[in-house]
Amino acid sequence: MNIAFFTEMNFTGKIPRDHTNMRTEFAWMCALEADHWNMNDMPDKSYDLGIVIIPKNNPMFELSKCRTYCNKVAVMQEGPNWLWQDYSLEQQIWYYNTLISADIIYTHNKSDQQYYKGLTNHPDVRVMPSLMIEDSIHKNIDRPRNGVMIGGNMTSWYGGFDSMVVAQEFGETVYAPSMGRKIAREEELDITHLPYMNWTTWIHRLNNHKYGVHLMRTHAAGTFALNCAYLGVPCIGYKGLDTQEVCHPETTVEVGDLVTAKEIAKKLKEDNKFYEYCSDTSKQRYQAYYHESKFNIGE
Repeated sequence: MNIAFFTEMNFTGKIPRDHTNMRTEFAWMCALEADHWNMNDMPDKSYDLGIVIIPKNNPMFELSKCRTYCNKVAVMQEGPNWLWQDYSLEQQIWYYNTLISADIIYTHNKSDQQYYKGLTNHPDVRVMPSLMIEDSIHKNIDRPRNGVMIGGNMTSWYGGFDSMVVAQEFGETVYAPSMGRKIAREEELDITHLPYMNWTTWIHRLNNHKYGVHLMRTHAAGTFALNCAYLGVPCIGYKGLDTQEVCHPETTVEVGDLVTAKEIAKKLKEDNKFYEYCSDTSKQRYQAYYHESKFNIGE
């Protein structure tokens, strides 16, 4: 199948397997051997399928433009399923009509699939889960590990304060990546903030740490939990995210249940057998459910 992705990014071409910033949308472009085009460009060839990632901040894209060079056109979810309801009313109606007019809607999680099916009554809503292309990673999973990595900053989007409070239960240094929503004065907290990193550098850095905590209410692609599972880093996170529930079943809690999250943190710290079980389970489940070989690429 001949496939193209259309996004707001300003480049044309394919993503090589050793790309150093292989975030999930790049991973799917790579796995599908798809061409990428800026969504305002006019391709010089035809495609069987065009997959459009509608920008969060610019949702009024005319999907019909892609039909001149794509036999089928799909919309791929970007961000949490409720985000579009923060748009103006005109934008909400436009986005809703865009979903209905697509041949396929690709979603992040099973819960998102149910949401979009109910919202649109669309006949073809599919889960396109997070994917890792491993070629650019050279890891040593037996290296000594210490410290806790939380998954985001101190905003409601990431739930960073929740993660920090639970991470402190380990009694080890707490680390956090610097994301786009990082707020002022976070450096005053007892957290070691890391600079922005490309994806390959991020995986190597995450591999230094023993625990992951990502109590993020905003359910999206779930790459943090997936990256932890690939490395065998137990991750405490909320239900509703496929990668968390599938890869980290023993460390998944109901949304807002910080009491249980703290109890799990204590058990991971004090019970080495439990820690090893969670670590091994996450790696096994990554291989069983999320390894590239498990997907019917292009179908």
